[in-house]
Amino acid sequence: MPLAIVQSRALTGVHAAAVAVECDLGPGLPTFAVVGLAETAVKESRDRVRSAIQNSGFEFPARRMVVNLAPADLPKDGGRFDLPIAIGILAASGQIPLKALEQLEMIGELALDGSLRPVTGALSNSLAAGTAGHALLLPVGNAIEAALARSAPVFACHNLAEAVAHLRGTEKISETTSEDGISADTTPYPDLRDVRGQETAKRALIIAAVGGHHILLSGPPGTGKSMLAARLPGLLPPLRRHEALEVAAIHSLQSGGFDVQRWGQRPFRSPHHSASSAALVGGGSQPRPGEISMAHQGILFLDEMPEFSRSVLEVLREPLESGEIHISRAARQSTFPARFQLIAAMNPCPCGNLGHPRQPCVCTPAQIAQYRSRLSGPLLDRMDIQVEVPALPVEMLQNAPQGENSAYWRERISAAIDIQWQRQSGRNAQLQGEALDAHCALPSEGSRLLARAADTLHLSARGYHRILRIARSIADLEASAVIQTQHLAEAIQYRRLAQHLRQ
Repeated sequence: MPLAIVQSRALTGVHAAAVAVECDLGPGLPTFAVVGLAETAVKESRDRVRSAIQNSGFEFPARRMVVNLAPADLPKDGGRFDLPIAIGILAASGQIPLKALEQLEMIGELALDGSLRPVTGALSNSLAAGTAGHALLLPVGNAIEAALARSAPVFACHNLAEAVAHLRGTEKISETTSEDGISADTTPYPDLRDVRGQETAKRALIIAAVGGHHILLSGPPGTGKSMLAARLPGLLPPLRRHEALEVAAIHSLQSGGFDVQRWGQRPFRSPHHSASSAALVGGGSQPRPGEISMAHQGILFLDEMPEFSRSVLEVLREPLESGEIHISRAARQSTFPARFQLIAAMNPCPCGNLGHPRQPCVCTPAQIAQYRSRLSGPLLDRMDIQVEVPALPVEMLQNAPQGENSAYWRERISAAIDIQWQRQSGRNAQLQGEALDAHCALPSEGSRLLARAADTLHLSARGYHRILRIARSIADLEASAVIQTQHLAEAIQYRRLAQHLRQ
């Protein structure tokens, strides 16, 4: 009997590494062995594949069978290799022509009756298959997700019998397109107009949306911090196609897969303050993305930020700068993208009433110092915009004008973001090195103003550069080609809270 080779892929982080499923039928007592660094779920495919082949009406060969998943040093997990193993056995036994397996990859988990169940990482598989110039055969449950890549022909089947009929050429499966299951975006976002008063905080939120800046909101309970955070997604334009693909590829690694109806939408993740470090950064023996990667190209909202463990908060420092997270385990290492926009909210003290005009604070100075010490100086320094959200009198709330709605600001913010992409192919928060010097040049008066502010506020080099990026965003919002002194002065105001919190 000939050797049959079926092309498949194993997940390594957000990437899909090529795996050759080699099926060999030889003489000897009937046995079925799966080799090639396969974990338990892959080895259990022997029983699933046997029952699926027999219950689909095909012959399961009573021969000595060896299935090798090459390369042997790449860990393989999950049930994604069930379909390629079954097809390989049928091809090696002459029930499927070997020529049909050329330029074709496949993934899919088999049920005992031969039906196909969806697997994780279908979009990553589709992107990699398209790069290799291959078509992709997979379960119907993964079809629309895989077709989003628009890089490889996608053929979806309900069961093993349909896959065999397609490969034999007796009943071809039509190609799936990305438009087959995606409806128009009708997600209702909360409107910025709902927030009464708090004009300074709303202005800061708009500027943060323009440049992708991290923002910290500090104020007593009930002043609107969570309301403001919930309205940030409604201010941002839809993702560009390459950004949307990155987001979808990460979310497709989760057990529930990627919801294609959220295509193009920016993620909004809000983990509870009891979350562990592993929940934020990801992990596991087979590394999976955490909350910061699930928020890639979107928003990570940390409500009651000081209530998080300090050790948990400290893991944010590296990805806030690098935009990615590296997870190392004994068996493998994975890198996940994590370029998110952090918005955090906190109370000024444990009871929340410090500085409240009507509610007295009952905290001791030691309690306040201990509460604030949960936010380290380096972490605070990475928060671009830091503003207070004060408690407002009822009369002011009742008489406050509504202001412009989110749709108005989204249009202006989108125009400012377009300017950034045309100028530097990215958001202002990512400006570094020569690009920062070129696009954030200051007039002589502005240079003197920033020098005085750096001395007064004890700014680090990081804080100095973040003020420049914020000023650039303010100028872009005003459609100004250069940073003017008033833009810089406003940007400086958004860094004063950090000095207060360290006192």
